[in-house]
Amino acid sequence: MSTTTSADLDREVAGRTIPTAFLATARTHAARTALRWQTPDGRAASWTFADYADRVAAVAAGYRALGIGHGDRIVLMLRNIPEFHVLDMAAYFVGAAAISIYNSSSPEQVEYLVGHCEAKLALVEDEGFLDRVRPVRGRLDSLRAIGILRPGDVPPEEAFPIADLLATAPLDLDAASRIAQPGDLATLIYTSGTTGNPKGVMISHYNAAWTVESLRRAIALEEYAGKRLVSYLPMAHIAERMTSHYQQAFLGYDVTTCPDPTRIAEYARQVRPNVIFGVPRVWEKIYAAVNAALAADPPKKAKFDEAVATARPLAHAIAWGTATHDERETWKFLDQVAFATVRQLIGLDECEIALTGAAPIPAEMLEWFRAIGVPLAEIYGMSESSGPMTLAAWQVKPGSVGPAIPGCEVRLGADGEIVCRGGNVFQGYLKEADKTAEALDADGWLHSGDIGVLDDDGYFRVVDRKKELIITAGGKNISPANLEAALKMIPLVGQACAIGDRRPFVAALLTLDPDAARVWALSHDRAGATLAELARDATLVAAVEAGVATAMAGFNNAERVKRVYLLADEWLPDSDCLTPTSKLKRRGIHARYASEIEGLYGRGAGADAQAATRA
Repeated sequence: MSTTTSADLDREVAGRTIPTAFLATARTHAARTALRWQTPDGRAASWTFADYADRVAAVAAGYRALGIGHGDRIVLMLRNIPEFHVLDMAAYFVGAAAISIYNSSSPEQVEYLVGHCEAKLALVEDEGFLDRVRPVRGRLDSLRAIGILRPGDVPPEEAFPIADLLATAPLDLDAASRIAQPGDLATLIYTSGTTGNPKGVMISHYNAAWTVESLRRAIALEEYAGKRLVSYLPMAHIAERMTSHYQQAFLGYDVTTCPDPTRIAEYARQVRPNVIFGVPRVWEKIYAAVNAALAADPPKKAKFDEAVATARPLAHAIAWGTATHDERETWKFLDQVAFATVRQLIGLDECEIALTGAAPIPAEMLEWFRAIGVPLAEIYGMSESSGPMTLAAWQVKPGSVGPAIPGCEVRLGADGEIVCRGGNVFQGYLKEADKTAEALDADGWLHSGDIGVLDDDGYFRVVDRKKELIITAGGKNISPANLEAALKMIPLVGQACAIGDRRPFVAALLTLDPDAARVWALSHDRAGATLAELARDATLVAAVEAGVATAMAGFNNAERVKRVYLLADEWLPDSDCLTPTSKLKRRGIHARYASEIEGLYGRGAGADAQAATRA
């Protein structure tokens, strides 16, 4: 466990802000590549840190010419493209806060978010995003102007071309970098809650600087500058903003922007990232794709699975420094004959650190990645902690989220709730003093809303959200996340949602994994069958039933999922079923599948699995 204190980090980052860090990085690594992307015709393009800084100086001057200054707010709706980084970073050099909102936001959501933060300027990528602002423009009193990156035929009086920002003589970045102060607001992270208006999580320059330094110590690579990573998750989420934007500003990462998150696998193969962050669904899809491909050759898959089973304890012993010479040599042999090729095929052959977070990942899946040589570790935290609270980057205990990050105090409250205190803790919710007081107590402890347990090594394990624990009709408290993690290890299952609050027993909705289902169809003479047809296939259902029985073997009878309903639907991020980072929207799922859920409890004792599809 780290002996670093919060005061140690305070001294380390004293006076630092995002713009001062970026300027230092841009000068130290001027000739290094900062941002890469694909042009519309598929060519590779890039900017060095010097190029990046030049554009920041020009855009910051454009902001100043528009009257944007210290304490103002700018809203951005852009995909993961290089221009995002420039437009966002330039805001700090005039003392403004840059706020990303989810690109899927409806006009009504845009009206609330822009109005709530009182943004003076909105920047959108193209007319499709502009169409979210147009209907509510007249009701946004604070909004002075709208800029559009790709104007097409949009009249300039409706939205000025962002290229116009470059027409002003560039700012002196030395002087401009001193405008923002450590305690100033750097960004707002609007929580993507399932009900009600989102809360604006206030993150300061100090929060960003402190958190980056803590993560630098936690990950402890020998060098950071030039490490390759792909930026693909929503910039409105703290994980992507902290990883590819703020850490780049402080550490000098080489960032490739991926505007379509569904193409992350393709980009990983091209970029060969050294550092990668993914929500669990990203890792689940990689796992499913690899195992589905192997399933096409059963003898080969059997040998691979045997190699993984052998490698699991070896990888753990190597990470903890307890492996013998023979154990290390055995893992190297398995790597040569099985794992190295797989890592190369998925683009992770040069990966030095891989992180998963924002939702729980099955421990067995994390072990699988570590067994094949992908150094995957689970990071835990929330927007209100500027991202991380806990992380064991190297000495991982699958199923736990590690100890406190350096400088952060993390403990369990009297009711088992995980709470933390440190320089990563947010300033509060914008304009919501009551809700701030609920989350942040008088002594500076941030209440996570998660129930956890702590082991003798200081590693935390998250049991579940306090508000999401299932309490059955018999009074049994059950963690749905643990059940769902087990169910998602069934090869044919993509997603799972456990049901059972105030019910006589626990049931679950399962979705059919499209990749695994197609491979299963090929091997069972069902090529060309639709997902809906496969979800009704008796043989496939029997395979799912067997998987449920196996997955539930480790739970006691009261906890076990007794019935499941198999759906042909694929739950997609930023929908009524999942948040933009693939967390379950339980209320949305319960509403969408109300009849299916009632069917699970309305029929008598029958088969444990029911195959069905929604009309």
